[in-house]
Amino acid sequence: MNINEIKARAEELRSKIWYHNRKYYNEDDPEISDHEYDMLMRELENIEEEYPQLATPDSPTKRVGGDAAAKFSPVEHKVPMESLHDSFSAQEIRDFEKRINEAVNDPVFIVEPKIDGLSVSAEYRNGIFVRGSTRGDGNVGEDITDNLKTIRTLPKKLNKPLPYLEVRGEVYMSIKSFEELTAKQEENEEKTFKNPRNAAAGSLRQKDSKITQSRKLDIFVFNVQQIEGETLTSHKQSLDYLKELGFTVLPFYHACRSADEVLERIDEIGNKRGEFEFQIDGAVVKLDSFAQRKVLGSTSKFPKWAEAYKYPPEEKDTELLDVEVNVGRTGVLTPTAIFAPITLAGTTVSRATLHNSEFIAEKDIRIGDIVRLRKAGEIIPEVVSVTSHKEGSVPYKLPSVCPSCGSPVTYENGEAALRCTNTDCPAQLMRHMIHFVSRDAMDIDGLGEKVLHALADNGLIHSPFDLYRLKREDILSLPNKKDKSADNLISAIQKSKSNDLYRLIFGLGIRHIGQKAAKLLSDKFRTLDAVSAASAEEIASIEGFGDIMAQSTADYFALEKTKEIIREIHELGLNTNNLSEPVITENSSFTGKTFVITGTLEGYKRSEAAAIIEKLGGKVSGSVSKKTSFVLAGEEAGSKLTKAQQLGITVISEDEFNRMIKESENQ
Repeated sequence: MNINEIKARAEELRSKIWYHNRKYYNEDDPEISDHEYDMLMRELENIEEEYPQLATPDSPTKRVGGDAAAKFSPVEHKVPMESLHDSFSAQEIRDFEKRINEAVNDPVFIVEPKIDGLSVSAEYRNGIFVRGSTRGDGNVGEDITDNLKTIRTLPKKLNKPLPYLEVRGEVYMSIKSFEELTAKQEENEEKTFKNPRNAAAGSLRQKDSKITQSRKLDIFVFNVQQIEGETLTSHKQSLDYLKELGFTVLPFYHACRSADEVLERIDEIGNKRGEFEFQIDGAVVKLDSFAQRKVLGSTSKFPKWAEAYKYPPEEKDTELLDVEVNVGRTGVLTPTAIFAPITLAGTTVSRATLHNSEFIAEKDIRIGDIVRLRKAGEIIPEVVSVTSHKEGSVPYKLPSVCPSCGSPVTYENGEAALRCTNTDCPAQLMRHMIHFVSRDAMDIDGLGEKVLHALADNGLIHSPFDLYRLKREDILSLPNKKDKSADNLISAIQKSKSNDLYRLIFGLGIRHIGQKAAKLLSDKFRTLDAVSAASAEEIASIEGFGDIMAQSTADYFALEKTKEIIREIHELGLNTNNLSEPVITENSSFTGKTFVITGTLEGYKRSEAAAIIEKLGGKVSGSVSKKTSFVLAGEEAGSKLTKAQQLGITVISEDEFNRMIKESENQ
């Protein structure tokens, strides 16, 4: 390659890495594996090292990947939250150890697991937790105090009342919690998180802390950023001290004095990967002495006294024995590969989703194939490729009829998903009932999948609304049901009649409508009858609704069968009204207006200002467009203010905002 080609490749790599940074850090929705990302970054590092004239000041090799999101208040880190330089071989670890030995005498290294989660800061004053924030770009993060408070393993009060302490930790989701969450998402035919790291990040950056709390997050604290009232001189001493204060620290950290010892510990951690209850993506090697760390210092992105060793993804070959096809609650046929069992990343694997017909055709999957498997994010088994075809094999095709009811199946609107055309398909009905009673929908305690199957098998229910016709004696007719359990179940079913409207809307199982969208519909229209009468255009006007979601909702309520369901809901006495306090919409200067909030406000958190706007009939958006009515600009407002000025959008100060509130409340 000549210099122009190398320059073009460097620019291409920078563009790709920034794109994947945004998908990974800001959207919690990665499109490539960690290993693929690491290889892109390593290639760019090598080019910039060999051709320093091609390096740019804004290169992703010189800064941490994320940015502070506008929906949270910014937090400036007095001590930067740096990233780590990655190694992929034993020789690179030996080179790191050699550089340290050349700079300081008799170094001691601490080796610990590299938890794959979201890096956060937690601050304490007089032993009380006062603020939490994300890493962001390393210098400015997001204020997520309320969400961090929901994590049970983060102490809210320390065992010693230190004047001030800032610690750094990694918020993660355990493998068990991740599997429970994705199972629920799959059941509801929602988009699933790809791995525990993205599940943790997506859960921690919710505006509603109740959602965060429901996700069962945990935290390991691994570093002291700032401290008053105590003097610490080494990393191991600080970890031991953090345990005394009540923090959960890394479960495995050992002191080493040579590269050989370090590599032994790295191998030991790697061999334990399948035993940990949490996901790791490597091991971290750190210089123990704080005084020696100061001697080495940092680059613009990495400390020179630490190195991360990244484990290569484990891949194995096995035989594809069969393909099992299941039917979801909206009729989608989901193919699942059945393999000869193998051990992968510490657990036995025998099944993996094949997604849809496009995925199967792209990889030319055939029964009897030898296929290569890996675990995406070390958790979810996935088919990487076909190693070899069995002699005489033919490409696998999904069935032309539903495996549950035998009805024809079809592709709708160019989707890759194949659907059963029979809305009365038994598999769909059962999935629908499981969804209807779930915690996020009608939340009927005691109505698990086994009980629903038993009720259906005994001819007692044929739809979710038959549940409200059940009598005590119906429950007692089921195996192992006694008086108390029957009474409890009937009571739980009756109690669910009083649920708020959004739970009922979500429970109906409208395609593309999750719990958040159901809440938006409930808040906008206030009654089920009003929702059912709304046009697609009226629904699409809701902030956060797209055209596909709006059309899907309108189409659902236009069906004669849905109209019968609504009549049935009224007859059975289910609540069909929004029970929350309505927004003020009459005579308000906020009514129908779209606001964007940017910068730091003196008298409000952004979430508080947003709540006031919505209560007074306005909407809050995260981005400036021609549809924006007002931009509320605080201190240090950035690109959103600039864009508003370019578009001629009205920019208001906090004083003007307060005046608008007073005027609206006095009208």
